[in-house]
Amino acid sequence: MTSHASRSSASESPTHAPAAWQTPAGCVAAWLALVAIAVVGRVWQPTWNGEPLWNATPLTAVALAAGFVFPRTAIAASVPLVALGLGNLALPGYGNLGVAAVVYAATAWPVLPGGWGFLGRSRPRWLAVIGGSLAGSLVFFISTNLAHWAFTADYPRSAAGLVACFTAALPFYRWMPVGDIAWSLVVFGLLESAGIAADAALSRRLRPHPVSSRTLD
Repeated sequence: MTSHASRSSASESPTHAPAAWQTPAGCVAAWLALVAIAVVGRVWQPTWNGEPLWNATPLTAVALAAGFVFPRTAIAASVPLVALGLGNLALPGYGNLGVAAVVYAATAWPVLPGGWGFLGRSRPRWLAVIGGSLAGSLVFFISTNLAHWAFTADYPRSAAGLVACFTAALPFYRWMPVGDIAWSLVVFGLLESAGIAADAALSRRLRPHPVSSRTLD
């Protein structure tokens, strides 16, 4: 993957994210924080009678945020992909390489709206964030269930089998859009707060201090 053409140099476009994320230390801190949020939020799921209480994880929110924060697509995409891989160490496997490939692609693609500036530049556009989270939910649901129908033997390769596959998956989709919106608002709210605080601290450090004009005795 390559960097976005619209952000090839600082002089060609406005800053993509708050100044706090433009330093090496800020980028590393943001990357680690987003991966940690995604892994913990995905692995820890409230259960009822051994089943997840709702199917809501922060992966879409983190992918959107990574695209918003990091200027290179490869770095942004590494956040949800690494988080998904780490979380899979503690969760059951997909059982099919084709399904796994579609799941990883559907998890990583939400970095693109943020990277292209659809979610805002120096500050997030909240309606766009909500729209991006809803798009992430819908694309994930359609693509992964289509892959499950196409690459596994659970359903007949027919229109009736496809309908049965999506019908069986609907209960899992029920809370997914709500969870993606909630997680997106939380993650972007944390980024916004941290960026404002870091930029304010940097501004105070760079602010010139008054020099006394009083002469020495």
